[in-house]
Amino acid sequence: MVTKLNIVPVFIIFLLFQYSYSAKVTYNVLSFGAKANGRLDSRSAFLKAWGLACNSTNPAIIYAPVGRYLIGSAITFSGQACKSKAITMKIDGTLVAPSTYNAIGNAQVWIKFYRTNRVTISGGTLDAQGSSLWACKSSGKTCPKGATTLGIYHSQNTVISNLRSLNSQMFHILLYACTNAKLQGVSISAPGLSPNTDGIHLSSSTGVTILNSKISTGDDCVSIGPGNSNVWIEKVVCGPGHGISIGSLGWDVIEAGVQNVTVKTATFIGSDNGLRIKTWARRSNGFVKDVVFQHASMVNVKNPILIDANYCPNNENCPNQVSGVKISNVLYEDVHGTSATRVAVKFDCRKGKPCTNIRLKDVNLKFGGQPAVSSCSYAAGTASGSLQPTSCL
Repeated sequence: MVTKLNIVPVFIIFLLFQYSYSAKVTYNVLSFGAKANGRLDSRSAFLKAWGLACNSTNPAIIYAPVGRYLIGSAITFSGQACKSKAITMKIDGTLVAPSTYNAIGNAQVWIKFYRTNRVTISGGTLDAQGSSLWACKSSGKTCPKGATTLGIYHSQNTVISNLRSLNSQMFHILLYACTNAKLQGVSISAPGLSPNTDGIHLSSSTGVTILNSKISTGDDCVSIGPGNSNVWIEKVVCGPGHGISIGSLGWDVIEAGVQNVTVKTATFIGSDNGLRIKTWARRSNGFVKDVVFQHASMVNVKNPILIDANYCPNNENCPNQVSGVKISNVLYEDVHGTSATRVAVKFDCRKGKPCTNIRLKDVNLKFGGQPAVSSCSYAAGTASGSLQPTSCL
């Protein structure tokens, strides 16, 4: 017979075991030789901290205190062999790239996470110092393509919280072949004329949520490429930039489609586009379907609502092709504000694959002191509620 006196110690021992097993261990990068002066390369210190965190049987924290940490070349945090059930990279300082663009300009990604599971990147600033590369490109000289600042590849259950990205050479944040990712409180900043500096780019990923973020950059604030599904974007402020874009899609004949995308309560300020779907004027089996654009505010936006299914810059590699990406079941509800051009709603679809089941509900867009207008080519659907401009569907 087991008495109460025997049970209590056993229970306490069990609790202590559980606590010791689940207690988080912290690795401060300063303990591994990192220097917070922005001059001496701290790359190896971050890799050492990652190696220990990865091999920990407990959840682990990699901590970078206040200061500037030079990451002098491309760095990859690989999670394939990790034992830890969860790793948090908590950044109170700034990770900075070299001011010389060639140091990372030929790398695909400056800071890369590869095949990780349950990684959280919390706080801090990533400063890629991309201005020297932009200047090279604008001068017409031969320059590197440039690096994405933060790339998450083939990873699951990723959280990026309260991170700031400055002056990326190319894309600021890229998610490729990821499942279940949440980005919240992200701040992205680059000049309006910085080339190809997409804020957040999604490719071949599912279950991505973007919340409460502000993006000011030189290209799309959020770009959704082929193969994405179950994407939720809410309370994002965009501008300057090229808007929130699905696409461009349809470059390849065989291409994965995009489906189940919701963009809700977004604000666009002085951006080139607002809510955009963009597809190449090329043959493709790709598709866009089941998209909801809801509760969007436009402030002096050049193209507040745009479907461009005839995208063909400089009329190269795509003229006179009649089929393309199939676009269907797209809802625009409660989109309001001001357009910087008279055509506030434009559906430029394709004869070979017209847009179908496009729905407008309670759209109110104004153009200065003149009535705004809508334009439709090969687009079919319905309109209801209060509408300005008058629907062309």
